[in-house]
Amino acid sequence: MSTAGSNVRTTPTGRARIALLQFPGSNCDVDCMDTMARHFGIAVTPVWHSATSLPPVDGVIIPGGFSFGDYLRSGALASHSPVMQAVREFAKMGGAIIGICNGFQILVETQLLPGALLQNVSRKFICQYSSLAVERGDSVYHRALDGMTLRMPIAHGEGRYFASNSDLERLTKDGRILFSYADATGLRTIAANPNGSARNIAGIVSENGRVMGLMPHPERATDLLMGGSADGLEVWRAFLASFT
Repeated sequence: MSTAGSNVRTTPTGRARIALLQFPGSNCDVDCMDTMARHFGIAVTPVWHSATSLPPVDGVIIPGGFSFGDYLRSGALASHSPVMQAVREFAKMGGAIIGICNGFQILVETQLLPGALLQNVSRKFICQYSSLAVERGDSVYHRALDGMTLRMPIAHGEGRYFASNSDLERLTKDGRILFSYADATGLRTIAANPNGSARNIAGIVSENGRVMGLMPHPERATDLLMGGSADGLEVWRAFLASFT
């Protein structure tokens, strides 16, 4: 198990500075903050959705949950929160952003990432562990995770990634698909796709490779004592690697 004292992450300006957005209905925010503090020695700064600016930060976390009760559409109301304009500006300047589950839904609703997250093909909420293959690409996240197959939990009712055929072709051609649902050997199969996502897509990155959205929960796979996988730490290391 990692300890904060031995794994403190710093940037050229000092210790890594991370903001975490909180909305009414966020429920994975504390898990993310605990992961950062316990495993990387980083005190995350929570930012309420009504804020109109971000503090000076190196990265932004948009956690999972049910922002605004998932009314209208998952992530839709949150995408109009005042803080999201500051997040858009941060992204425009090349800032590192990770959106997890509901955070991914918010990113696509804000159009910082293409596509949409639709209701699972089963029409049921899914809560289970899934294996993820890391696809080929040139983003800092691809480079940090190259060749890995990770095991992390998913928990969502609207996690089916959808995009137009032209967007899917562009994502594939530009190497912007980051994670695909796969079996334990890394093989992308229909059986390994839990929610009917197009091309087994579980996570993607932005055009500049700095914004990452994924449906699986890396903050719930950081200790072997809880669920039997600490593979989520690899995702957090990749996120932190983008700061330097």
